[in-house]
Amino acid sequence: MSSGYVGILSVELHFPEAGSLKGKRKFVKSAKAQLQNRFGVSVAEVDHHDLWQRARLTMSCVTREYREAEHLLAEAERYLAGQEFELVGATRDVVTVE
Repeated sequence: MSSGYVGILSVELHFPEAGSLKGKRKFVKSAKAQLQNRFGVSVAEVDHHDLWQRARLTMSCVTREYREAEHLLAEAERYLAGQEFELVGATRDVVTVE
């Protein structure tokens, strides 16, 4: 039986330009859409719902090879680091699924 891999990336984002929850939602919605479209990952906002300038997003992907999952997560993290908001922190994990 062959196995697959689930990649999980959790990121902490800071939006210095957001002056309200509505402003933050604009950034979060855009980031989620870009991640889904560019990398084919599933994304959810999982923390800091009531803070104007912070968000924690967690994304996941399923691949056939470990290196493919690791590469995809690294590219998504690199993409987020290059945006107009700040990438404060990130954790990556790849889990084997049999």
